[in-house]
Amino acid sequence: MNKGYFPRWRLRETRDTDQPIGPDERLPWPETVVIGMQHVVSMFGANFIAPLIVGFDPSVSIFMSGVGTLIFFVVVGGRVPSYLGSSFAFAAAVIAVTGYSGQGPNPQIPVALGGIIACGVAYAGLGLVVMKFGVGWIEKIMPPVVTGGVVAVLGLNLAGVAVKEASSSTFDSAMAFVTIISVLALAVGARGMWQRLMLLLGVLMSYAIYALLANVAGLGRPIDFAPIIAAPWFGLPAFTAPSFTLQASIMMVPVAIILAAENLGHLKAVEVITGKNLDGYMGRAFFGDGIATVVSGGIGGVGATTYAENIGVMAMTKIYSTLTFVIAAFTAIALGFCPKFGVAITTIPPAVMSGVSIVAFGLITVAGVRIWVSHRVNLTQNKNTIVAAAIIIMGTGDFTVEIFGFPLGGIGTATFGGMALYALASFFESAKRGDAVAANPADATAH
Repeated sequence: MNKGYFPRWRLRETRDTDQPIGPDERLPWPETVVIGMQHVVSMFGANFIAPLIVGFDPSVSIFMSGVGTLIFFVVVGGRVPSYLGSSFAFAAAVIAVTGYSGQGPNPQIPVALGGIIACGVAYAGLGLVVMKFGVGWIEKIMPPVVTGGVVAVLGLNLAGVAVKEASSSTFDSAMAFVTIISVLALAVGARGMWQRLMLLLGVLMSYAIYALLANVAGLGRPIDFAPIIAAPWFGLPAFTAPSFTLQASIMMVPVAIILAAENLGHLKAVEVITGKNLDGYMGRAFFGDGIATVVSGGIGGVGATTYAENIGVMAMTKIYSTLTFVIAAFTAIALGFCPKFGVAITTIPPAVMSGVSIVAFGLITVAGVRIWVSHRVNLTQNKNTIVAAAIIIMGTGDFTVEIFGFPLGGIGTATFGGMALYALASFFESAKRGDAVAANPADATAH
C-alpha cells in the first residue's frame, strides 16, 4: 500500500474501455499524453471565453490554468483528478469593480486583480479551516440531496450556453447533431483509444465535415483560416501587476463562497464517477484552488475554479488518472505562449462546440443524479422532493439575488437556498416529532 505523499501510479495496459483507470493508475505514456491533450480541448472554450467577457487577456488565463492545475495537483498530493480554469463567478464582481463596458481590453485590470487576490486568500483560509476541523460540518449542511441537486444544476445551468449557437440556424442545428452523432458513434462503435478519445476525435471529425460543407459547398458560414496564418507561433502573454483597493477586496471576497460551493459540488461528482472517497482532501482542494487564484491574480489572470467540463470528459472516458492533468497543465502552459494555437481553437465553429458541450454538460447533470442514486436519496419524501425541486429550478433558471449589493447567481442561490431549505425542513421535521411525542408520551417510552 502506497503511503507516500504522491501515488505511485500503477501502469494499466488494459484495452477494456469498460474498466476505469483510477486516479492512482496510468495508461502507457503515449496514451496518457493524448488523453491529457483531450482535457485541454475540453476546457479551452470556457477558459477562453471567461476572460474575454471581462476584458482580460485569454492567453494569460490559458497559461494560468496550467500553472493553477499544477499547484492544485501538488497541494492534493496528486490524488484528486481535477483541472483548474478561469471562473465565471468573478464576472459580475469584476465588471462592478472596474466599470468595464464589454468592449476591448479592460483598462482597470490591476484593480480587479487586487480583489481577486483577496478572494483567493479568503478561499485558501476556508480550506485551512476544513483541513483543521474536517468536512463533517460541510456534509451536515450539504447532505446528498443538496449536493446531488447542485451537481445536476452545474450541468443544467450551462444548457443555455450549449444550445445557443446550435439554435442560430438550421445548418448550425444540423452540425450540432452531427457532432453529437460523431461522439456517439465513437463512444458506442469504437474500441480502445479510439473510444477513449471520443470527444477530441468527435470535434475533429465534425470540424472537417463543417469545413467541407461550409467552405466548399457553401451551405453555412465558412471558417476563416486567415487569422491562423497571420498569428505568430510564439508570443508572451500580457502579464499585468495588481493594485489593491479596499472596495475591490470587499466586493471580491464573497466570491470565495461561490467557489467553495462549486468545488464541493465538483468533488462530489468526482467521488461518484471514480468511486473514491475524497472527503480527506476537501480542505486541501479548497486551499489549492485558493492559492491558484492568488497566483492567477498576481500575474493578470481570472480567479481559478475546478472545471466541470473536465469532469464530463472523465465521466465519458472513464480515465481518472491524475497524471493526465499534469500533461494537460504543461500543454496549457505551452499553449499560453503560442498565439497561433489560441487563434486556431477560436476557429472551431460554435455549432460544433455546442454539440460537444451538450454531451459534456449533460454528463455533469447525470453525475448529480448518480449522487442521489448512490446515496439512496428517497425522493418520495416531501422533505427531499421540495429541496431538490427548488435547487434544480433556481439553478437552472439562474435565479439571481443581491446580498449586500453583491449579486449571487443561480448556482450560488441554488446552493445556499438548498442548504437553508434543508435546514428548515429538518427543523420542521423535529418539531413535528416533538409534538407527536408530547401528544402521545406512551409512544416515546414504548421505543
